[in-house]
This record gives sequence, structure tokens and C-alpha cells, in this order.
Amino acid sequence: MLIKMVRADFRKNKAITAVLFVFIMMSALLTASGTNMMAEMANSLNALFAKSDAPHFVQMHTGEINHGEIDEFAENNNLVKRNQIVEMILIDGFNIDMGGDSAGDKNSVMDHYFMKQNESFDFLLNLKSEVINVSPGEIAVPIYYMQRENIKIGDKVKISSQSFQMELKVVDFVRDVQMNPSIIHSKRFVVNEADLETLKGDFGTVEYLIEFQLHDLGSLSAFRNAYESSSMPKEGPTIDIHLFKTLNAVTDGIVAAVIILISLLLGIIAILCIRFILLAAVEEDYREIGVMKAIGIGQLEIKKLYILKYAALGTGASILGYAGSLSLNHLFTFNITLYMGTAEKGALLNLIPVLAVILVLLFVLFFCFFTLRRFNTITPIEALREGSIGETDKSRLNMSINKRKRLNIHVSIGLKDVLGRFKVYRLLFFVFLISSFMILVPVNFLHTIQSPDFINYMGVERSDIRIDLPQSEQAAEEFRQIVARIGKDSDVERFSATATSRFKVMNSEGIQENMMVETGDFSTFPLEYLKGRAPLRENEIALSYLNSREFEKNVGDTMSFVMDGKTKKMVVSGIYQDVTNGGRTAKAIYPYNPDTVLSYKISADIKPHASIDEKIEAYAGAFQKAKVTGLKDYLLRTFENTINQLKAFTVLAIVVSICISMLITSLFLKMLMAKDRSQIAIMRSIGFCLRDIQIQYATRSMTVLFAGIIAGTAVSNTIGQSLVSFFISFMGAPEIKFVIDPIKAFLLCPLMLIIAVAAAAMINLTSIKRTNIADMNV
Repeated sequence: MLIKMVRADFRKNKAITAVLFVFIMMSALLTASGTNMMAEMANSLNALFAKSDAPHFVQMHTGEINHGEIDEFAENNNLVKRNQIVEMILIDGFNIDMGGDSAGDKNSVMDHYFMKQNESFDFLLNLKSEVINVSPGEIAVPIYYMQRENIKIGDKVKISSQSFQMELKVVDFVRDVQMNPSIIHSKRFVVNEADLETLKGDFGTVEYLIEFQLHDLGSLSAFRNAYESSSMPKEGPTIDIHLFKTLNAVTDGIVAAVIILISLLLGIIAILCIRFILLAAVEEDYREIGVMKAIGIGQLEIKKLYILKYAALGTGASILGYAGSLSLNHLFTFNITLYMGTAEKGALLNLIPVLAVILVLLFVLFFCFFTLRRFNTITPIEALREGSIGETDKSRLNMSINKRKRLNIHVSIGLKDVLGRFKVYRLLFFVFLISSFMILVPVNFLHTIQSPDFINYMGVERSDIRIDLPQSEQAAEEFRQIVARIGKDSDVERFSATATSRFKVMNSEGIQENMMVETGDFSTFPLEYLKGRAPLRENEIALSYLNSREFEKNVGDTMSFVMDGKTKKMVVSGIYQDVTNGGRTAKAIYPYNPDTVLSYKISADIKPHASIDEKIEAYAGAFQKAKVTGLKDYLLRTFENTINQLKAFTVLAIVVSICISMLITSLFLKMLMAKDRSQIAIMRSIGFCLRDIQIQYATRSMTVLFAGIIAGTAVSNTIGQSLVSFFISFMGAPEIKFVIDPIKAFLLCPLMLIIAVAAAAMINLTSIKRTNIADMNV
């Protein structure tokens, strides 16, 4: 009998049932896809690290090395399982042509390293996750350039200088466990050993990766301290396997988290709809519920009549949502598959999306039970006497409109109804609020990350031109020459020069650790600080957010550094945000030692009359060993992959939000007009024309829409901004402030919602003409 009643209810409310089904299905689909994306990322990342046999500790070094001393150090350290030295040739983008732009990649922020395949570990893989092997005349290109330059198998890569030219055929693309993400400004190309020797003869800038694998990864900290306290080469940054994993996972991890958040918002909309429909059903059946209670039918049995419907609906929608996610997973995991490859998933990982969908279903059912708690307060006498639960009171026309002469009478009636029974319109209000939120947060964050102001979250000064000079034997002299040239340039309005060095610092456990510290003048291009200010004296230092957390330091605290062989107390003057270099950097004005510098940087602003692009071209030609980039290009190259994914996700969020708003508007108006059909019939019988009544109901939906958009805008700029900051805090920026495009955020996005909702309302309001006095139920 219960099943027959459920079927009858489905047939009676086809439109309502269909809309609810879609929302639960979409929530289940996105939940399954988001959790599958997380599981796929973790699984593929582990497989990539296993197949490439990733190093545990890497020291980058520029300059001469003694292979024998390094091997001896590794042999004498019982923590080391094996080691190798990777030789790489650094070639400027000015000398590389990958097709398309004949000028090459000269202004790129990327370092281009050419190397042969490794022999022991840290293998560079192809798109099949196989170890790459290339013959003479062939090259394997990083995936980053495959995407960015649209390079295909068989294309040519030309490497040339004034006296040298080499042409290599692209035969594969590189998955690199160390340098995959665009946020890492170094990329490795694989060539044959013979070609590498040829390049080495003409491009003599050689850098090394000194790599170690340990017996026990838990001893990584002890090994790092042993290496740093030794006399081993250290002219470059050190990186470990934990940072490799973080940098590889950060982009797709954020996207997956946002997808799960959207699925939760859809779930909230679904349960709000269920609550509204349940209350309407209870309202309609109030007297029947009283009769059933009076004849002795238990509360649980009565609840089953309502719960069974939503259990069937939720189960079917969840199953279909999960099935849909299986067919769409390749779209969500495309970037993961491209950069990390695929791996066989165990039964547990396959179960994670299933368990997530089951949680969605249980959440829906729990909320049904929660809503039906009011059954406990219904008594047979009250139900038979009052016949109404009081939650969805019918609209009354006992309103005064003579005081609203400036407003159209029917607009006034619509406004009065919304204010008089706002509880009825709460569902619509929250749906419009959530839809606005789902649109504005991605739109605002995308505009923020594309804005020049995002440089504030990279620990970098905002300037027109940035010049980076890596460490080399002649770097100190070249740096002085560049500074002198820029200082004499009449087109330069202002500039500052800094050097990044590595200093030893004492942690809370009394163990010395390395810290990358940028030293120089920070008053010319000031940063925005979370707390405190820039260092002004030699005994002051500013820490990045993650460094301040790791060392448990705040403004005014002191830290012990080893500088020039002496222990020096430094006072923390400020804390800033930085998502680069693993989020762990520092700034000081302490004089640097050229022998310990890892890299140099010059920031410059150009006078208004001069062309920034022309100046970049001139500097790139003059400073051959430096990377010269504009601010916009630096941001784009760093976050290119993230920006592309955000663009696709933003379009999806807009489409989904508009569809949600239209569906719920249609559902709500159908139910509202069904409840008010007697009132509508009376109005038509006393002379209200069809257009008058349509204006009343359109006014109601548009009033709620405007309120929802205003509230959604406020929530997106507060709670939404905080959510984005929470996710980005793991990268080193805990206080993101949206850079809002007012035309998009306050005009175009609301206008899209208004047009969509108005269209849905007009379509549904045409059914009013079928209502007349004969439909009254009195």
C-alpha cells in the first residue's frame, strides 16, 4: 500500500519530484567527482613518485663540484641509501625556438635545463609513465610547453646562438616529479648524451642537482642537518620530497576542494526544497494526519508515508549521480592524468566516492526526519479543529494600499505579500543567495589572481619590470653592471636591488635549519604586511606567514641566525604573505655576502612616457644571462595552469547557478500558485486581469531575487573571501582580499540571474489564465 501511495504522489507532483531529483543527483555527482578527484590525485601522485623513483633530498648547485667528495659523504652517512649528481645545461629562452614565435621564449620566467636521462633514480617519464629514452637529434619537451606552445610529436626545437645552431625533433613529452607545475620556474628537457655534450661546449652554464635517497624517510630532517653542517656544495636552494608533493598537488587539490564545496551547496538547496515541500504536504494533509492519529496509527508509521518517497527519490538520484560521475570523471581528472599519469586504484580508493554519495543520501534522509519532528506536537484534536500547521499561511488581501500611491497597486500587493509571509519565501531567498555566492566567488577570485595586485601574495614587490639573475661565477659582477646600467637609464623612475642568500637559523628545538633570506632595500617597493612592517634596521627581519607558523614567531620575537660565522639575534619586524618557494621566505636589510648569494633580483618602474614592453626587449637583449619579465607576464607564467582551470570552473559555476535559479523559481511559483489558486480565482472574478495578477507574482519573485543577490554579494565578499583565504593559507596566503571588477560583479552577473529568473517566472505565470472561480475549494 505504501508503494502505491508513493507512486500516486510521484504522478501527482511530477515537476516538483523532477526538480528535487535533479538537485540530489547533481549533489551526488559533484560529491563523487570531487572525492574521486582527490583520490585520483593522491593515487596518481604516489604512482608518479614511485615510477620516477623520486629523490628525498635535492641540493641545487651552481659552480664547480667534486664528485668524489660527494660520493664519500654519501658512503659515510648511514642514512643514505644512494645518491647521484645530475648535470644540467642552462640555456636562455632567447636561444630557444619551440615554434610559433621566432623570437623564442626569451622573456619567460622559466629556466630551461637540458639534461640526459638519469641512471639511478629521479627518472623523467613520458605520457605513458615510462622512462624516456631519446636518440641523437631527438628531444623530450616538458608537458608545460606542450600545453602552452601547442607542441606536437614531430615538431622541431631549435637551439641557436651567434655561432651555433642545433635542431632537435620532438619525440616525447616529460612528466617531471620535480618540475611539473607551472608554479615552479624551472623545466627540464631530455636530450641524448651526445647532444648534451655538444650543447655543453657551446652553452657553458652548467648547474647540478645533488640528489639523495634515504633508507628511512623519517630521518629526512636529521640528514638535512647533517648535509647543511657539512662542507658539501650549497650554492642553491634545497628541496625535499614533501615540498615536491605539495607543489604537485596544490592546483588540482584546490579545484577538487571547491567542487566538493559546490556539491555541498547543492545539497543544502536540495534539503531546503525538501523542507518546503514536506511542510506543504503536511499542511495539505493536516486533518488526515489528525484522523490517523485519532484511530491509533503510530507516529512512525505516519512518517513512513513521507520518508519512503524521499528515500526512493534520494536513492535513485544518488545512484544516477554516481553513475554520471563515472562518465564525467575523465573531464575532472584530465589535468591530473596529463601531469601525473594514471595508476591502478585499490578497492578502498574506489569506495571513497561511493561512501561520499551514501553520506549525501543519509544527510537528505536525516533532514527529512528532522523536519518531521513537528509530528510529535500534532494532536488529533488540534489537527481536526484548526486544519492548519501555521507554517505556510495563505496570503491575505487585508492590506492597505492607499498609502502607496506612488507604487503600482499590483507591485504594492506583491511587496506586501513578501513582507507579510516571508517564511514562505525563505526557500527562494536562500536559493538566490547561494546562486549569487556560487557565481561571484569564482568570478572574484579569478579576477583577483589575474590582477597585478595578486603580486602582494607572492612576497614580491609590485613593479613594472623584474630582472632575475641566477647564481654563477660571474653573477656578482654582472649584477653590479645591471644595477649601474639601470641607475643611469633616464627612463627608469625608481628601482631596487636585492640578493637572496641562505642563512642558518635556530628552531624551537635548538636545531639549526636553513632559511632563504632576501636582503636589500624594501622601502622603494613596499609590501603589504599581515602584521608589523618591513625591516628598517640590520637586526630586524620580516618572515613569511608559513615561516612564522613553523618557527612559532610573532612580531617582536627574536630569532638566532648564523651570519658570517657569528650568531646574531634578529627581531621579527613583520609577517607577510608568500605563496612562492613553498611559502617559506624572509626579508632583511643585513648586508649580503656575494660568496653565499643564491640569486639576485632588480625591480624597476618605468616613467610614464616610456614603453614598458620596449624596455623589456632592450634589457632582455642587453642582459643575456638574466630573466627580464613584466609583472603581467610573470603572474601569467607562474599561475597559467591554475588560471585556465579556474576559467573553466567559473563558466561551469555560472551555468549551474543560473539553471538552479530557474528550476527553483519554476518549482516555487508552481507550488505557490497551486496553494493560492482560490485567491487567484477570486481576484479574476472581481475584475483583476491576467496581467495584473502576473505582475503581483513577478514582483514577489523579483523582490526576493534582489534581496538574495544583495545578500549573496555581501556573503561572497565576506564568507566567500574567508573560504578562499582558508584554502590558499596552506600555500602561504591566509588573508586574500578580492580584487572586484564592478562591471562583472555588480552588473553582468546579477543581470544574468535577473534575466534567467524573469524568464522562468514569465513562462510559469502563463498558467494563471487557466484558473477561474470554478476552481475555488470552499
